[in-house]
Amino acid sequence: MRMSTLVRVQPKGQMTIPRKVRSAVGLADGDLVEVRAVGKRIVIIPQSAIGRSKLPDADDEYTPAQRRLLSARLDKAERGPFYGPFKNGAEVAAFLGEKFRGTARPAKSRRLG
Repeated sequence: MRMSTLVRVQPKGQMTIPRKVRSAVGLADGDLVEVRAVGKRIVIIPQSAIGRSKLPDADDEYTPAQRRLLSARLDKAERGPFYGPFKNGAEVAAFLGEKFRGTARPAKSRRLG
């Protein structure tokens, strides 16, 4: 099947591959394509399967132990406690003043200049 359409090259060399063309060749968001100059033609070759396997995913970025720790912290955060809503900054300041009353405060930093 041969499909053809005109697209405009933008000032930075960008162009949009029309949805029908992407669908026809199976391109999805995040897929890689190889771009070649063949004589006076530009050839774009989808690298869908290769592109997805080379890009990192969550399994590559975190160890199982790190993933368990992150999940536990997210579960704890979702359970709360939740504070607010606050109407303005003054309410937030008052809440924080009450919550942290009696705790050590950091030393004031000196202004340079």
